[in-house]
Amino acid sequence: MSFRLGLTRDLLTPAGGPSFGPGPLQVLAGNPAIEWEYLPETVDEITPDIVARYDGLYVNSPRVPGAAFARPDRRVRIVARHGVGYDSVDVGALAAQGVLTTNTPIAVRRPVAVAALTMILALAGRLFQKDRLTRSGRWHERTAHMGQGLTTRTLGVLGAGGIGRELLALARPFGWRMLAADPFVDAGVVEKLGASKVSIDTLLAESDFVVAAVLLDARTRHLMNAQRFAQMKRSACFVNLARGPVADERALIEALRSGTIAGAGLDVFEQEPIAPDNPLLAMDNVILTPHALCWTDECFDAIAREGLGCLVDFSLGRRPASVVAP
Repeated sequence: MSFRLGLTRDLLTPAGGPSFGPGPLQVLAGNPAIEWEYLPETVDEITPDIVARYDGLYVNSPRVPGAAFARPDRRVRIVARHGVGYDSVDVGALAAQGVLTTNTPIAVRRPVAVAALTMILALAGRLFQKDRLTRSGRWHERTAHMGQGLTTRTLGVLGAGGIGRELLALARPFGWRMLAADPFVDAGVVEKLGASKVSIDTLLAESDFVVAAVLLDARTRHLMNAQRFAQMKRSACFVNLARGPVADERALIEALRSGTIAGAGLDVFEQEPIAPDNPLLAMDNVILTPHALCWTDECFDAIAREGLGCLVDFSLGRRPASVVAP
C-alpha cells in the first residue's frame, strides 16, 4: 500500500527548490511505497482538507491544530516537524486521535549553539556599533566603544537540554565561568561540561550573558519577565534563540530602554514576522535576526534527514526515534 506524504511549501526556496538541498529527499527512497509532494497550497495552518489527503505531513512553520483532525475522513497518522520546537503543534490533541508527532532534536543542537555564540561574540565585541562607525567615517570614536573580554565574564544558560549542553561544550574553551539553570537536569551533567547548576535567581544575578535555550510551553512562556530582567546586571545582555514568547517582549523593550540591561541578541519574537513598528528595530543595543540565524546548508540538510527519516521509519512500521511525548 502507498503512503502519501505532504511537505509544506515554506520548505521551498523562492526559486522553487528544496531549502534543505536535494540530498535529504533521497531518504524517502528508504521506502519506495512513499508517494510525496509539496502541498499545492501555501498555508499558515494545517486544515482538515489537508489532513484528509495525506497519511503523513512534514511541516515547517504552519500551525497544526487538533481541530484539523476531527473529521472522520482524516488520514494523517504522523506529523513530523522540521525542527526541534513543537509549540506550533497541538501534540496532546493529536495523540488523543492516535497521531504521532516527531521533531529533530539531534540535528539542531550544534547549529543553534553556534548561533548563540555568534550573538554573544557580536554583542561582546560591539560588532555592529563598530561597523557603523567605520561606514559613517567616525573611525576616531572607536575608543568609546570598547568591547567585553570573555575570560572574566560569566555565561548563564537557561535550559540544559540538548542545545544548552552543546552551547556549554562549545563555550568552555573561552575560559569563562559558566552557569546553568534547569530543574530537570542533574548537577553532574552540567558539571562534566565545566558549568555549575544554580537556581534561575542566582544565574540572572551573576551572569554577563543570559541565553534562553528552553522549549516553549506553559511553564516557560514569559519565563523572562520584568521582574527577572530586573534581576540581571545592568551591564548584562540577554540572548534568545529559543522562542519569542519565552520573553515578555514589552518587558524586554522597557528593560533595554531604561538601561536595566545593556543589550540583547534576538532571533525570535512574540510576533513573527516582527511588526515594522516594533521598537526593537530602532534600538542600537540590539541585534535582530529573522528566526534563521542557525540556518545553514549543513543545518537544514541534517534536520531534513532526521525528520524525513522519522517518516520513513513510520511508513515501514517502525517507531520513529524522535517521538514527542504528549
